Amino acid sequence: MARTKDLILDPASLDLTTVVADIDAIRSCNQQRFEMEQLTAVVLDDPDQGVIAGYKDITDAEFWVRGHMPSAPLMPGVMMCEAAAQLCSFHVVRHRLMESSVIGFGGLDSVRFRGMVHPGSRLVIVAQRLQVRPSALVRCRFQCFVENQLVCEGQMLGIPIPAEVLRRENPTV
Repeated sequence: MARTKDLILDPASLDLTTVVADIDAIRSCNQQRFEMEQLTAVVLDDPDQGVIAGYKDITDAEFWVRGHMPSAPLMPGVMMCEAAAQLCSFHVVRHRLMESSVIGFGGLDSVRFRGMVHPGSRLVIVAQRLQVRPSALVRCRFQCFVENQLVCEGQMLGIPIPAEVLRRENPTV
C-alpha cells in the first residue's frame, strides 16, 4: 500500500453513496460507449483542488472476463488505466480546461500494478490534475483502489482531439 502521505486522498474518506455524476452525466462529457464505458459514477469533483474520484463496478458481464484468465478472471491493467483516463477526461471536459471537448490518451508514466481486480469488485479511482496546457495537454496522476487497498497508480497525459476529426471518421458521433 502507498504511504498515506503519497495518497491523493484516503479512499476510506469518500462517500461512495453520494453520486455527483451518474452514467448519463458521464456520457455527456465522454465519448466511450458500450463495452468501453469504464465508469459507473463520479462521487467527488473538485475543480479548485483539481481532484476527482469515481468508481467502476466490475461485473461478470465485462467483455474481458471470458478470455482474460478464464479460470480466474482478472481485470487487465490497461483497463484500470482506461478507467482512470475516462475519469480524468470527464473532469477536463466538464470544467472546459482544454480547447477541445474530446480528450484522448497521450501517454502513461510510472504506472505500477499492485493488486488484482476481479468481477464483483468496485474499482475506486482517484485522480489529481497536475498540469494543464489548454491547447496541448493535461497531466494527471491517478490511484485505483479495491476495498481501500491500492491496486494501480501512475500518471497520464491527455491530449485534445478535435471533435470534427472523430465525426469524419465515424459519422454517428
